[in-house]
Amino acid sequence: MSIRGYIAAIRFGYGLRLGEAPPPDPEAWLLDQIANPAPPPTGMTVAEGVRLRQEDQAARQSRQDPPRGPTGRSLLNEALRNEGLAHAQRRMTTAQGFRERLVDFWMNHFTVSNRLNTIQPIIGAYERDAIRPHVTGRFADMVVAVARHPAMLLYLDNADSVGPNSPAGQRRRRGLNENLAREVLELHTLSPAGGYTQGDVQEFARLLTGWSVEFRTPPIGFLYREAAHEPGEKRILGRRFGDGEREGEAALRFLAEHPATWRHLAVKLTRHFVADDPPPEAVRAIEATLRETRGDLGATARRLVTLPQAWDKPLSKFRTPADYAIAAARAIALPEERAPMVTGGMQLMAMPLWSAPQPNGWPDTMADWVSPEALMRRVDWAYNLAGRMPRSDIRAVAEAALGPLARAETVTAMGRAGSVRDALTLLFGSPEFMQR
Repeated sequence: MSIRGYIAAIRFGYGLRLGEAPPPDPEAWLLDQIANPAPPPTGMTVAEGVRLRQEDQAARQSRQDPPRGPTGRSLLNEALRNEGLAHAQRRMTTAQGFRERLVDFWMNHFTVSNRLNTIQPIIGAYERDAIRPHVTGRFADMVVAVARHPAMLLYLDNADSVGPNSPAGQRRRRGLNENLAREVLELHTLSPAGGYTQGDVQEFARLLTGWSVEFRTPPIGFLYREAAHEPGEKRILGRRFGDGEREGEAALRFLAEHPATWRHLAVKLTRHFVADDPPPEAVRAIEATLRETRGDLGATARRLVTLPQAWDKPLSKFRTPADYAIAAARAIALPEERAPMVTGGMQLMAMPLWSAPQPNGWPDTMADWVSPEALMRRVDWAYNLAGRMPRSDIRAVAEAALGPLARAETVTAMGRAGSVRDALTLLFGSPEFMQR
């Protein structure tokens, strides 16, 4: 039994699904997921999501019952629910856990939140359009796709940012919004260690004026409003940029390929896939790959697989609630129609899907997720999950969940449990299952 096969599935993915065998060549198995992606998921387009929300709003404003589907829910709420369930179902059943984890990592890095009503019906499209196509492509391409997507432009208020000296600014007496410019610099690219100033934020915000959305007339989505763009030269980190949409994209690519960006991304990636306190040699290796390939995320993912530190200490990363719920669902081969158990578990364990409270996304260290109440919620959810699953061989579940990584104490306690439900609760409540 190869312990590395289990490390590959747990550390880099969501764990094995009941009935799956650990890969005989773990590194090749992970690398194949980078080279040969599964067909991408489908779902609501931005235009479809916008239309559903507008129809729902119009009905409510006229004090009419909004359009409803076969389940009795409004068409909008039904579509939103289906988007969330599809997200869970793909991760519950995927044979490419590593690739899905990369999607989730970058989705969190470029956080948008459905706490904002206007974003709710387009957040699934944001993942499919701006994040997923680029997880093994160029980081700069992802940065541009994110900054142009209506979900990000709305979330960080750039859709309404107007240059004070632009024709629209002079006419409407409106001004800059710095949110997108600041978060691109602080969170998405350089980080504060990059040495940017408030002046750089303001100049960048001026450059991004006019980057907006169109939701009323086709084509629905990104729209560059030239009349809202602040005229004149802008200087960011000492580099000069002129007017127009192309100059905004040039600035995004400049920041995406800045040396400070490589360092920032290397720390985040190694923290996520290796350890809360990333080993300096691992950070240097990922930083070097990013620098030498000019942000090739496929090459970077392949380098993660070859890091010895990613294999040295199995089960040294604490699972977030989302990882935990998906891993447990996979271990018992939870049927797809029971995906609400997973999305409901994420909600119960204080990590509701696509609902990070701040633009810096969900935290990625054990200290942020461990508290007596949080652990009790996990055990309560696990007990509920175990009580609703079909009968199964608890030994097979333990084999899928942890294999040789299960502690002897856990195996003994499961053998002495009074019921299958109690045994599975002990498994999912064990310290080793909480880790990856």
